[in-house]
Amino acid sequence: MSAPFSREEVERYSRHMLIPEVGKEGQAKLKEASVLVVGAGGLGCPALLYLAAAGVGKLGIVDFDRVDATNLHRQILHGTSDVGRDKTESARTALLEINPHVEVVLHDERLTSQNALEILAGYDVVLDGTDNFPTRYLVNDACVLLEKPNVHGSIFRFDGQASVFAPSLGGPCYRCLYPEPPPPGTVPSCAEGGVLGVLPGIVGVIQATETVKLLLGIGDSLVGRLLVFNALEMRFLDLRLRRDPQCPLCGDAPTVTSLIDYEGFCGMGASGQVDEVATLEPGELARRIEAKEDFILLDVRESHEAEICSIGGSRLVPLGRILSELSSLDPAATTVVYCKIGLRGEKAARLLRDHGFTRVENLRGGITAWAEEVDPEMARY
Repeated sequence: MSAPFSREEVERYSRHMLIPEVGKEGQAKLKEASVLVVGAGGLGCPALLYLAAAGVGKLGIVDFDRVDATNLHRQILHGTSDVGRDKTESARTALLEINPHVEVVLHDERLTSQNALEILAGYDVVLDGTDNFPTRYLVNDACVLLEKPNVHGSIFRFDGQASVFAPSLGGPCYRCLYPEPPPPGTVPSCAEGGVLGVLPGIVGVIQATETVKLLLGIGDSLVGRLLVFNALEMRFLDLRLRRDPQCPLCGDAPTVTSLIDYEGFCGMGASGQVDEVATLEPGELARRIEAKEDFILLDVRESHEAEICSIGGSRLVPLGRILSELSSLDPAATTVVYCKIGLRGEKAARLLRDHGFTRVENLRGGITAWAEEVDPEMARY
């Protein structure tokens, strides 16, 4: 039996109810449905906005981060006054302002192999708005094991992708497209590589659209398709995907039958570091600079990043130029490298170490940690 609607709800959803493919019955399906959004960031924010406005009855949000000023150019659920708040709380406030008729359930915690199945089990559809490979594989595997559709999106700089991974609906899973994760450190995150602020809005709305269609049971979904978008060229490319019979998760003879250690699978340690390279605390670097100790400080970011901020006395050698400038560096000297958040510094340190530099340290947390712990007046990005 269809869920009853108040007069206010009929007015609110009237433009939906006027569509023959939706109508009052379809709107009742949305009211009775539940969607879990993993990540209240660039993709999750626009998706949540439209799912709430559309009248999806129960919206779950998984996120353990707090709102930062660098989020605001794209994470449109959060405002300036929300900086420092839990993203889940900030999102709930905004969503209930948009539609007080929806239930917003907060999961203010990191999604892990220990809690994923329990959390995802309570929802009809899962929308993946994450930005790292361990969590993407975790969401994918949990959805396949629970037979839940996984509405996927990803973004980087000017490029975005969207698909619906759902073997239970006859399509492939994320592992069919990406059987193995890329080598650690080879794919920069948005925090390191940047992203055009409007791009996650486009991809997130596509994810919301696919979610609504799945809940209503209408249209042609992105199951078995990968939609690729380039904002600079304003072009969409629609690629066909097939389920891999050899897929270890959804193939004909699956070998992955439970959730695994996804950081280990993606080549990361528990801290997310890509290799065991000596790290240096920001406070210790500040002490060495103050004491005028003899060492080389290398900034391995790009020149446009160094224009925003830099640590005094550092030499700019972008990661991609390190090998070509080895002859100008002293392999016997103590060398400290830093990037934005530590990942490129990690890779730079390993490169130097592999070429005979025996005393190399990577600044823990990069210049972001330096700004937070040593120089709070420094501009952050």
